[in-house]
Amino acid sequence: MSALQFEIQATCRETGARAGLLHTAHGTIETPVFMPVGTQGTVKGLAPRDLVNDLDAKIILANTYHLYLRPGHERIERFGGLHRFMSWPRPILTDSGGFQVFSLDTLRKVTEEGVLFRSHLNGDAHFFSPESTVDVQLALGSDIMMVLDECLAYPATHHDALESMHRTINWARVGYKHYLQREKGRHCALFPIVQGSMYPDLRTACAEALLELDAAGYAIGGLSVGEPRDLSQEMVAVTAPLLPPDRPRYVMGVGMPEELPQYVSQGVDMMDCVLPTRNARNGYLFTSEGKVVIKQARYIEDEGPLDPACNCYTCRTFTRAYLRHLFQAGEILFSVLATLHNIRYFLDMMRGIRHAILVGKFPEYLRSFQTGSQARPLTES
Repeated sequence: MSALQFEIQATCRETGARAGLLHTAHGTIETPVFMPVGTQGTVKGLAPRDLVNDLDAKIILANTYHLYLRPGHERIERFGGLHRFMSWPRPILTDSGGFQVFSLDTLRKVTEEGVLFRSHLNGDAHFFSPESTVDVQLALGSDIMMVLDECLAYPATHHDALESMHRTINWARVGYKHYLQREKGRHCALFPIVQGSMYPDLRTACAEALLELDAAGYAIGGLSVGEPRDLSQEMVAVTAPLLPPDRPRYVMGVGMPEELPQYVSQGVDMMDCVLPTRNARNGYLFTSEGKVVIKQARYIEDEGPLDPACNCYTCRTFTRAYLRHLFQAGEILFSVLATLHNIRYFLDMMRGIRHAILVGKFPEYLRSFQTGSQARPLTES
């Protein structure tokens, strides 16, 4: 039996949106789910206590590339794995590090065996292979791991995308075989990643080839690499229906709040993005009344909460005027409070979407969201 069990609770007949339960060794995840990004073993600005008690985040994402370079996967393994190292009791998903490696551009060289790259920290040379990235993630103790894939920038020619797709498929086969040899008793799953740039024929071919692996779940990668957002939606619309309906579908690196229900409507179960945390630190906040750019002078004497519809600690406790003061003063507390709110906004949105699917009202929710008449998702209350 797979270490990962996916249970679909409800499916929207009109759109194909699903609500489910993803059972892992470190707990059950309610889907659809947005995963906060904890790149270096921490969601910037938040303690695990905040993520569990205030936000009730069911799963977070960590980055293989960064943890491999610092503090090193072998050291983390000696501490009992990433869960113990960072005192996080719930599931962890790790990417393969491929996206970060390929973003190095001139500091890397791709071969059929893997990718040679230089650390952005000190310039030291390293090599990632399909097998080694599995080994690193096994050492981290991830619940859900990703195969090594090649992620092309946009735009890419069809020829380059075709070569890259074949490389990604070959790496997935090699990595998955290695995973099957090593995963016994480790209670983890490995997801292949569908690539193919912005070409529907390549996305289709890649998905069909990866189905042969019969994996516990599948990811759609190569998005948010500079392409127009409608093109991202198109690639997901092409790819998602090709993936097994009884397995979780994960779209990597998306997206803006208004995009989340669109991806869910295409049958996507899992998403992640640095947007809520990065934007929070830069003073860009998401609210039910629209975006708040906190540095603006209009908030100097604003006694109202950041978001009157939000029940997070930040909105219950502090005024917009105080948050603006913290931001202008460069105080660390601003990043903490802003991140807490932005993550809560995203998680509440996904909880509202899930509830709408469960009660059979997702089409109404989606239509109202698209027209802008529903700034915040339907909730159980």
